[in-house]
Amino acid sequence: MPRLARRPALEVADIFRDFGPAWRRANAGHVSLDQLKVMSAIEHCRTAALGGHVARCESDACAHTVIAYNSCRNRHCPKCQGAAARAWLADREAELLPVGYFHVVFTLPGPIADIAFQNKRVIYDLLFKASAETMFTIAADKKHLGAKIGITSVLHTWGSAMTHHPHVHMIVPGGGISPDGSKWVSCRPNFFLPVRVLSRLFRRLFLQMLYAAHADGRLKFFGAHTGLADKAQFARFLKPLRKSEWVVYAKQPFGGPEAVLAYLARYTHRIAISNRRLIKADETGVTFKWKNYRVEGPDRYKTMTLTVDAFIRRFLNHVLPKRFHRIRHYGLLANGNRAANVARARVLLGAPAAVSGNDSEPENTQDKDNGEVARAPCPGCGGRMIIIETFERGSLPKHRPSPPAHAPPRGPP
Repeated sequence: MPRLARRPALEVADIFRDFGPAWRRANAGHVSLDQLKVMSAIEHCRTAALGGHVARCESDACAHTVIAYNSCRNRHCPKCQGAAARAWLADREAELLPVGYFHVVFTLPGPIADIAFQNKRVIYDLLFKASAETMFTIAADKKHLGAKIGITSVLHTWGSAMTHHPHVHMIVPGGGISPDGSKWVSCRPNFFLPVRVLSRLFRRLFLQMLYAAHADGRLKFFGAHTGLADKAQFARFLKPLRKSEWVVYAKQPFGGPEAVLAYLARYTHRIAISNRRLIKADETGVTFKWKNYRVEGPDRYKTMTLTVDAFIRRFLNHVLPKRFHRIRHYGLLANGNRAANVARARVLLGAPAAVSGNDSEPENTQDKDNGEVARAPCPGCGGRMIIIETFERGSLPKHRPSPPAHAPPRGPP
């Protein structure tokens, strides 16, 4: 049974509340409406500004009472991603196949990441499309697999230090359905597709798409990159990238369906920085933990301190364009035919039919928050909590919370 999460000592919301007003004044005219909305959502998340509910233990002998404020449900909010991931994973569990799964990553080189920063919607979309087409093309080749595959692709735009580092994480079943649909074609053990072949095709396809976007006038350039609006200068800018190595890598396959879900839980709803990585924030700066992936061993774990201005700016740099989908499904897992394709794959693999996921209508935000609190056990006695009051945005509850209680004993040793 879930427990109400303990609040971290420091949250992104605390930094926004303490330093956000001054930061917005200092950067007026240089912050997008979407970024301002994200700041506001995070600041107000789980506060009286969004309303909430009161839950009380059903035991009259205990009657422990807690107040819980509603969540903002913004996809960039550190506090809201856990619940969003759990709901999403519940649907994905029924789609897992009894095969090994691979983790493949496609990364944009630095010069393209620089212009992607000014053209997020266009270039992030090209990253999704070029990487998926690369996988399909190589997988369909009989020299490699000769099958149609399924892909779940997740966009990340950051490195561990919140720098701009756009890349997609793919999770892919280790095989696919033959072109005639008659059999399941398995990949070799511990090997899916050749990384160097993937890298070179990805480079070619992405550059082709990027040139086309430039020719269509879909790219905008500012500051030091203004000159790239010229076709010839843009071609000179990209010329070195035609021969450089583009980073594509595949990790070892997962151990089983549980490992796949654990991976998805870590990656699909991750944001630029989680609250648990924050250490300290004051007028001198924000200190947080980060990981240097270029270093092996314990020395890769470090701390970094940024000015408050730099920290907020880095965080907001990763706000995605409105209605931009950061999780996409392709091939056998494409939304339109996913259920039929998964069912067919299970038949070909001789696996039992999957238990269907949650097809009920989605709950509204208040219902979700109420449900999470009611499902958590009583902090006082471990009994069942029931909702006794709901209050609107900006209102205060009529009931008052009980004093903090110790966790109930786990039973005899």
